[in-house]
Amino acid sequence: MKVAMMQPYLFPYLGYFQLVNAVDVFIFADDVNFIKGGFVNRNKILFYNEERYLTIPCLQSQNKCIKEIQIYKETKGYPKNILRTIEQTYAKSPFFADVFPMLESIFNSEVESISKLAASSVESVSKYLELNVEFKFSSVSFGHTKGQDKSTRLISITKELGGDTYMNPIGGAKLYDKDFFESKGIKLDFLESKTITYPQFNGHFTPNLSIIDVIMFNSIEDVNKLLTKYSLI
Repeated sequence: MKVAMMQPYLFPYLGYFQLVNAVDVFIFADDVNFIKGGFVNRNKILFYNEERYLTIPCLQSQNKCIKEIQIYKETKGYPKNILRTIEQTYAKSPFFADVFPMLESIFNSEVESISKLAASSVESVSKYLELNVEFKFSSVSFGHTKGQDKSTRLISITKELGGDTYMNPIGGAKLYDKDFFESKGIKLDFLESKTITYPQFNGHFTPNLSIIDVIMFNSIEDVNKLLTKYSLI
């Protein structure tokens, strides 16, 4: 069994979904500190062929866990302005009619926390893409491991699930030691995405955008092909 754990990101980039698709159990790390300026409450789309952030307004304070951060729903124009921006950008994309109702449902949901909204974006897109993966929240299922250091916690969680492999994006190669994981009986794999392109409006490809961009321009079948374009290191 393969396991991965990441912070819940708002409609994250394709590489995040490559990791989701590569494992059996994916855990949303919602009991770690919320970092302002990250991708928990925002992500990038195209807007008239230029990058633009979609940002969920949040009530923030120092040293709060992601699960404690509430959406500031009193913000003027929320969420209508976000949905309007997406519609203005992608109304003429080939899969707009398939994707936009899902986005409306997520952004108009009654959830109060950014953790649940971001996780919902990942779960909904995974369902749309027909990915076979089980989702869990670290605060709910593994709160008892929170005091452990990062590597030990990931090993403990993987073992508790009956897993034998922990997977992490390639950036984790600077943080985690394969030999240490191996000494504890867990294989550690790093996922490195290959160069990916697909048709966008103007012929010039803008990489590393939200999955929203990917599913607006690609069929479910084609997105699933893109999800396999990575190497394990």
